[in-house]
Amino acid sequence: MDEELNRYILMNESKGIVPGYPKSMVDILGNCNIAAVHGSTHKYLRGALLSIIGPAMVRDQLLTKIDHFMRSHLSNWDNQVLDIQRKTKEMTFLLSLMMVVSMESSRISDSIMPEYFKMVSGTISLPIDLPRTKYRRGCQARKALVSILREVMEERRKSQETHKDMLGVLMGNDDESRHKLSDEEIIDLLIAVMYSGYETVSATSMMAVKYLQDHPKALEELRVIFETARLATIVNGVLRKTIQDVELNGYLIPKGWKIYVFIREINYDPFLYPEPLKFNPWRWLQDQSLESKNHFLVFGRGTRLCPGKDLGIAEISTFLHYLVTRYRRGESRKGKGG
Repeated sequence: MDEELNRYILMNESKGIVPGYPKSMVDILGNCNIAAVHGSTHKYLRGALLSIIGPAMVRDQLLTKIDHFMRSHLSNWDNQVLDIQRKTKEMTFLLSLMMVVSMESSRISDSIMPEYFKMVSGTISLPIDLPRTKYRRGCQARKALVSILREVMEERRKSQETHKDMLGVLMGNDDESRHKLSDEEIIDLLIAVMYSGYETVSATSMMAVKYLQDHPKALEELRVIFETARLATIVNGVLRKTIQDVELNGYLIPKGWKIYVFIREINYDPFLYPEPLKFNPWRWLQDQSLESKNHFLVFGRGTRLCPGKDLGIAEISTFLHYLVTRYRRGESRKGKGG
């Protein structure tokens, strides 16, 4: 696996290599989804996205909300045997919804949650538009989500109240807002925020709990998240598409072809990560430049570097903090027996 070639593909969008995600994902997440656009449109939408989930917003506003949510939400886990996979997915969804529409989240969560899960399932299905297929259900779920968000937006416009949440910033009722977006762009960005963080944050949180159960000494190591992201490799790879003939390592890749950057193979390369199948968060202390090296692609590269990186790390860190300081870790007999 050529890590330099992978980095080149991710860093050179201007040279004819753009995102090439499946039709089902593009259709369901929307035409203004940041993963589906490139060039000046991507730059503009990325700027708007960073205004609601960038490092400054995480530090100044979101971290306090995340902390309050985790303390409150995890208190409901007391004296229970939990399915940590189901619970982390539910937790991640509710946290995202709270940050998107703070005041309305409790009112609309029950109606939005089942549609959201159908939408997520539809994005990874074959784009066959027939009754009862996951794709058709995903498209219908998107329509339901859009309808709910439009209703919230109309209610806010009528009330003219100020809301310090992501929707409030994007709608422009925040004095610091510099990005004026159409309703379609706002809705697609909010869906992207909820979708992008859902599987990555929930699965990384779940796997971190598993690895910490097996390696309790790692509780003292702050790099648990990076090592979990590397070893679990929640996102196996990313798709790109050529919009012109492109030469890579002496091979001509014709216009219109798809390229798959396989991140998992890089994360398991023993030359890059000694004993790659071993959970070893201390490797990040032994080589503190590891995060900045070219082969570290967990959060992407270049102009496609994950804009929600800091937000995701804040969410997972806060979750793990309250989990390990409040609860005793263990496995149920039922879980062990299958």
